[in-house]
Amino acid sequence: MGSHKDLTDSDSTDSMDPLPTPATRPGRDGLAAILARPARALVALDFDGTLAPIVPDPEQARAHPDALPALAALAPKVAAVAVITGRPADVAVRYGGFAGVPGLEHLVVLGHYGAERWDAVSGEVSAPDPHPGVAAVRAELPGLLASITQGTWIEDKGHAVAVHTRRAADPQGTFDTLRAPLTDLATRNGLIVEPGRMVLELRPPGMDKGVALSEYVRELGAESVLYAGDDLGDLPAYAAVGELRSDGTPGLLVCSGSEEVTELSEQADLVVDGPEGVVRLLRTIAAHSD
Repeated sequence: MGSHKDLTDSDSTDSMDPLPTPATRPGRDGLAAILARPARALVALDFDGTLAPIVPDPEQARAHPDALPALAALAPKVAAVAVITGRPADVAVRYGGFAGVPGLEHLVVLGHYGAERWDAVSGEVSAPDPHPGVAAVRAELPGLLASITQGTWIEDKGHAVAVHTRRAADPQGTFDTLRAPLTDLATRNGLIVEPGRMVLELRPPGMDKGVALSEYVRELGAESVLYAGDDLGDLPAYAAVGELRSDGTPGLLVCSGSEEVTELSEQADLVVDGPEGVVRLLRTIAAHSD
C-alpha cells in the first residue's frame, strides 16, 4: 500500500522542500538511484490527472500552472522527461504548453500510448497510419450511443475513439451500461476497450503505456526511472517499472491520488495529492539533484 505524502503542505522553512519517503524499499531504492545519477534517469508522466487536473470537458484540460516551471527545472538535470498519454501527441503538447519552453529540450511526448512521438528538439510529430478499425468504430458509434443512453461525449483521438460519461446524469451507471456494447463494437473491429475515469476508450491492441515506457527506457539506456500516473491506463506502465526493477533497473512508482481510482495508490511507492503534489515532487527532486 502506498504512503500518502502530501507534498503541497511542506513544514520546511527552507526554500528547498524535504524529500518524501516512499513507503516501499524498492521505491526508496528507486528515488535514491534517481538522485545519485540524475543524468541517467528517466522521469515519465501521464498527462490528464497527473500533470493536468481532471475537468468535465477533456478539451478544457490544461497543465497545472506550476507544471512548466517544475519540468523546466528538472528536465536539464535528467536524461529525459517523457509525457506518456492516450491523447494525440500534438494535443498534449498544446494543452501542456510544452513547445518552445527553455529548459524542456529533453522532453518528449509519447502520444496515443506511444504510437505517436513529439520531440522538443525538432518540434515535429511522427506517427503511423491509423488502424482501419478506428474509422469503422467512429462511423458506428454515434448511432449506437443514441440507441442506448444520453449525456455521453465522443472524443476523436485519431488513432482511438473515447466515450466520456462524466457529463451524464448518472456517470457511473452510464459507464457500466456501456462497457458490454462498446466491448462488442471494439472486438468486431479488431480493437480493445480501455476503461478509465468515467471514460471508455476504443483503440488498437498492443498500444499501452507499459510498452511505450519500456521501449523508451531501452532507447535511452536509462539507469533509473520514475513513473507517475493516476488512472487504470497507467497500470501497464506500473507493471513495466516492476519488470525493470526485477531486471535490476531501480524505479519509483508515484500515484497522483484521487478518490475515483484506488488501484494505483495500492501499488504505488508514493502517493501525492493530485497534480499539485506531482508538481511539488518534481520541483523537489530537481532541487535535490544539484
